[in-house]
Amino acid sequence: MQIKILQLTEGAKVAKGTTVIIDVLRAFTTACYAINQGIETIIPVGDINMAYQLKKQHPNYLLVGERHERKPEGFDFGNSPTHINAAKISAKTMIHTTSSGTQGISNATQASEILTGSFVNAGAIVQYIQKTRPSEVSLVCMGFACQYPTNEDTFCAEYIKNELEGKPNDFRAMVKRIKETDGARFFDPANQSWSPESDFHLCMDVNRFDFVLKVDKIGNLNYLRQLKI
Repeated sequence: MQIKILQLTEGAKVAKGTTVIIDVLRAFTTACYAINQGIETIIPVGDINMAYQLKKQHPNYLLVGERHERKPEGFDFGNSPTHINAAKISAKTMIHTTSSGTQGISNATQASEILTGSFVNAGAIVQYIQKTRPSEVSLVCMGFACQYPTNEDTFCAEYIKNELEGKPNDFRAMVKRIKETDGARFFDPANQSWSPESDFHLCMDVNRFDFVLKVDKIGNLNYLRQLKI
């Protein structure tokens, strides 16, 4: 099994084989909590205008996401696992658009299959790959708004790669480093309304969920659905 760690949109474009699009803070952590709250299908879209259009066509769908980390006008929720986790959700379908993670899905056109990646279901991702035994695995780190690599996404890719290769992981050290760098913004009092500190802790709750989220493409739309491991 050949395992590559790739970065940003450029990495997504060249990813092949089983491709894991990683966005720890916060898109694909939020997606897992949404599934846990009763959402059955997530429609990840890169274009915010398409997200608005889908919401207009399906008012009963939940509209979730961010631009510049904040909830866009008219959205039901921002990209916060805290807010999703605390909500009573009756919708079964969620439209999700973000600055990083959903962009990766849109650009991974050469992948044979696409999973989403975060720490909260990293163990399930490892188990899925071990069961399916693909010859090629691409771990794509989407970074901050697809602009530059971040520790949390790169560490998540390294964590998955190490588990697949039987190498040890020092997860506590990873969390400490993330908190000191890219995760520091979650501890800024000025950001608490849209990026609460609790988001950081929920995103670092490694192996909380026992499922993967796999992309199915139907027509011109991608659909994320849960596969229990």
